[in-house]
Amino acid sequence: MTIFLTILRDNVLPISILIAIGILLQRSFKLDIRTLSKLNFYLFSPAIMFKLLYGTAISMQLFGQVILFFVLFMALQYGLVEAVVRIRRYRPGMRSAMRNSVLFYNSANYGIPLNQLAFANNPYTLSVQVLIMMMQSLIPNTYGVYNVNAHKANWREIRRVILSMPVIYVIPLALAMRYFEVPLPDSAGTAVEYLSNAFIGTALITLGVQLGNMSWAIRRTMLADVSTAVLLRLVAGPLLAWLTVALMGMEGLMASALIVSSAVPTSLSSVLLAVEFDNEPAFASQSVFVSTVLSTVTVAVVIALLGA
Repeated sequence: MTIFLTILRDNVLPISILIAIGILLQRSFKLDIRTLSKLNFYLFSPAIMFKLLYGTAISMQLFGQVILFFVLFMALQYGLVEAVVRIRRYRPGMRSAMRNSVLFYNSANYGIPLNQLAFANNPYTLSVQVLIMMMQSLIPNTYGVYNVNAHKANWREIRRVILSMPVIYVIPLALAMRYFEVPLPDSAGTAVEYLSNAFIGTALITLGVQLGNMSWAIRRTMLADVSTAVLLRLVAGPLLAWLTVALMGMEGLMASALIVSSAVPTSLSSVLLAVEFDNEPAFASQSVFVSTVLSTVTVAVVIALLGA
């Protein structure tokens, strides 16, 4: 119990405080969530993605192992959630929303600070989390956009939206500049530093604003659906990650970092996609809210079991 409370206090509480500040700000001043989301989506998130990929030493071996883990893990998650949506016979829009709520998890504004706290700013585990964040930034901006639009829009429209996403350009640019050792001008480096430093705090507060902007009461009609999404994300997620690292024969810090990265709640991107494309926004918001609240316990349990 002492270990559990220590992890809860040192690893989870700092994140929860910033989320709570966002909730209080929204309840007091009614902030514009779309403006905050655009700042995170088009400015702060690409900036920290560029900074971490350009400035973090990532070996090809580490890159290959993490990407292979991610592919296998996502395949297992997708297979599980697809079985659930078919068994429950969801309509197309709800199928998309359920997939997004399970497959897209908060690897950035929750995962990065959690990794730094859980592993005491270890640069190796941060490299692992950066690669997971890279993939979790790329997938919602490509597959996620397709997923919520496939049943109601043509491919040309979907492709146009996908090509407008900044992350799909920032990732290859940062990787190419690092690989070819292209120096970043001091002025540009300073600007990127300022923007990336604003990411974690702003993103967590934005998440709090979104949570404070919606009803906290779960509708009875969607209670079973929200419970299913949260169970698949917070319980099945870490279990499937543990199965994946076991199948790959991974041990030590890498295995622990990958399992912790999979234990975080549903990503805000699922809500942004739901709102932007009018695809089950109430369900998406409730899933983020409930998974974020319950993750304060489940994440601490996962870290305690790993002894991170």
